[in-house]
Amino acid sequence: MALQTAAFALDVAFPPDLTRADSASPVVLDRHGGWLRALPVEDGRWRLRADLDRTDPTFLKRVVAVEDARFWIHPGVDPLAVVRAAGSALVRGHVVSGASTLTMQTARLLEPRPRTLGSKLVEAARAVQLEARFSKREILGLYLTLAPYGGNLEGVRAASLSYFGHEPESLTNAEQALLIALPQSPEARRPDRHPVAARAARRQVLARIARAGEIPSQAVAEADADPLPGRAVFPARAWHAAGELARAAPPGQSTVVSTLDAALQGRLEDLARAAAAAEGPQETAAILVVQIDGRAVRGAVGSSGLSARGGWIDMTRALRSPGSTLKPFIYAFAFEEGIAAPDTQIDDAPLRFADYQPENFDRVFHGKVTAREALAQSLNVPAVATLANVGPEAFEARLTGAGITLKRPNAETRAPGLALALGGAGISLRDLALLYAALGDDGVAKPLAWTEAEAARVRRQPGRRLVRAEAAHQVLDILRETPPPEGSGPAALLRGRPAMAYKTGTSYGFRDALAAGVVGGYAVVVWTGRADGGARGGVTGRDSALPLLFQAADLLGAPPAAPRPIAPRAAPPALQALKTGNGGPRLIFPPDGATVQVEGFGPRARGLSLAARGADLAWYVDGSPLAAEPVGGRVIWRPDGPGFYGVTVVDGEGRQAKARVRVKGG
Repeated sequence: MALQTAAFALDVAFPPDLTRADSASPVVLDRHGGWLRALPVEDGRWRLRADLDRTDPTFLKRVVAVEDARFWIHPGVDPLAVVRAAGSALVRGHVVSGASTLTMQTARLLEPRPRTLGSKLVEAARAVQLEARFSKREILGLYLTLAPYGGNLEGVRAASLSYFGHEPESLTNAEQALLIALPQSPEARRPDRHPVAARAARRQVLARIARAGEIPSQAVAEADADPLPGRAVFPARAWHAAGELARAAPPGQSTVVSTLDAALQGRLEDLARAAAAAEGPQETAAILVVQIDGRAVRGAVGSSGLSARGGWIDMTRALRSPGSTLKPFIYAFAFEEGIAAPDTQIDDAPLRFADYQPENFDRVFHGKVTAREALAQSLNVPAVATLANVGPEAFEARLTGAGITLKRPNAETRAPGLALALGGAGISLRDLALLYAALGDDGVAKPLAWTEAEAARVRRQPGRRLVRAEAAHQVLDILRETPPPEGSGPAALLRGRPAMAYKTGTSYGFRDALAAGVVGGYAVVVWTGRADGGARGGVTGRDSALPLLFQAADLLGAPPAAPRPIAPRAAPPALQALKTGNGGPRLIFPPDGATVQVEGFGPRARGLSLAARGADLAWYVDGSPLAAEPVGGRVIWRPDGPGFYGVTVVDGEGRQAKARVRVKGG
């Protein structure tokens, strides 16, 4: 009992160092099992975590047969092997065979030491510790993760990919023999540098496998005749996204099965590279393709290549101005709330909103237009007028509720403004793809899925309602009427390509060119520009990003879809014209007749944040004025107790809006 206690205390005080095993990289695969990328570890070494479920079972059996026949039954140290090695040494006068088990070899790989008798004793002790901590299968996985295979290759996956060009899922007899032989003398037996030694070592292993009855003699001769491999460069497809997935993998995970499609990814990367090259040496491009079902990201191009300016930056994550690509959601919210309909008349004329006066991109006003025409032509003034009625605070809140964060300057102290309609906030391409995928899914927003496991979970989730289905359909119908880029119309009809609902965007100073679309069950978002945010001369979303969007959509092979029935082109009588909001302030929260619940009462309570639309607003509760908070500028009402209250908001011209509300305690 005392001996066991001492052993346990020593084990706790001096645990094995697992740092090298923990620093191994998982391999990121595409949805079909194709290799995308893995990450190098210290000193540029390729230490890839072994995945025994994806390793040839015959190879695993032969590794054990050659290296440690009693691996599955000994406690880390094989007494029979020790006796045999000691006896051979006494008889021959020198070491003939070693007694190291696979577990002891794993201990040596975890903590390299000089090859001395003292080191052997330490390795034996460490082997016992490893056996107490891990299963036999886990120890075999550790060995095949750490084993050296020449140069900067560590682990059977790195060796198999580099030497044979494929995962070790299925290995020939010759390949298995070489992978078993290399770890014992990896540099001297490298097939790319020392083919004679490599061939001899492979032949020896084949002979040992044959003696163990694992392979017939005819197969030995055939394997011995196989040519030796060279060494290939590792693939690095979906460089940004696959690297992110590898870094985010839990410790010990050997494989990440992503949602990406390697074949599609390669073609998208070619498109982005060609598009950026056509625009100039400082340009780059980014593309996201999301399958709406399950929100599986099938393609993610973060830049036009690592050799491009800023090519190491993942532009799908960067916060950039969306230009006009948020306009569809302004109209969707207006349609849902009954503020406007697709054929509501809106004045496209010079209009000032307090200190903000928007202009159209072409500096031309078109008079009265319908909301349908305004969205299809991307007119600025009607979009701003519609946002003024929806309310920029309400617009931002609805996006936030769907999981989208808009980055605004001075957001802590300033409320959102009407500039949101024209790209006056930062958003990532990923969030933009989430929004357009919601449009294509009856208005339901769900997070993007980057692994097949995530996609399965997302598919089962109800999601968050961004906008009602009918409003989403109305907006998509309008966006399908937008003329395609030059050269895409007749050819698309001949090929039977489904109509794409799309919107372009151009940010201030032509810094960002964007195009986002929904087609055939996919949401596709593209961006072109400079990674450093530099201005570009007159390059618009329609000129630069839209052709790339259509080229990317052509790769999807989406089947043609029957068009939706044409709705009557007339707005309801109450929505013939958009109200300009000249009738005084509009109280948003709390609405008249509402019952609201608060967590507490009095000056220390959290309170209710009041909201209204209008200029120079002042608030009153039962005739008593409320002051804005010193930080953030919001007006917070902290009721003294439960009951009925009268809330009044007054604008700078003395016009009022009132609400009678009931307050209840939490």
